[in-house]
Amino acid sequence: MRFIIMISSIAVAFPAVAQLGNPAVWAPDTRLEKPGVPAPNQTNTTDRLFAQLFAAGGMAEVELGRLAAGKARSSTVKEFANRMVQDHTFANEKLSGIAEMSKIPLPTELTADHQRIRDDLEKQDEGFDLAYMRAQVVEHQKAAQLLVWQIGSGQDGELQRFASATLPTVLDHLELARILTAELSGQALAARQP
Repeated sequence: MRFIIMISSIAVAFPAVAQLGNPAVWAPDTRLEKPGVPAPNQTNTTDRLFAQLFAAGGMAEVELGRLAAGKARSSTVKEFANRMVQDHTFANEKLSGIAEMSKIPLPTELTADHQRIRDDLEKQDEGFDLAYMRAQVVEHQKAAQLLVWQIGSGQDGELQRFASATLPTVLDHLELARILTAELSGQALAARQP
């Protein structure tokens, strides 16, 4: 819980006290709009890596959400899955537009790790809901870390603004995923006891 509060504090405080762009990681050939401010749509390795990793995760969220919306037994898990499809589709479209302006190629297929998660979930029957929610906790922890990393290390102001605006939603998803996982774990434990 402290981790979430700390990250939320960073996200709220960031726009008020920090300048967009990170001179510590600017490439030597970075064009400046004015002294200390990089021109728009310039990326560094950090920006490109962030965009590609976050896009891969977002694509997986939509794919796994669609699977869960059709396969989950719990209505709350189905609602969560539908929200993942909606929220991550929106974020994916926004990121795609920024990446296109900055000429960052984004993945078009699931990564091997995300495909393995999908394959494992497809094999699940009775334990699907809990397995899906556990995967969601892990994936949203990764997403939150990526967003914080971009906020602190990115050069492209648009990507930093995207990360700053997206972080609260991802933290909400993470908290909800943890709550649902705890509830489902309790139900599974109660079902096993005589």
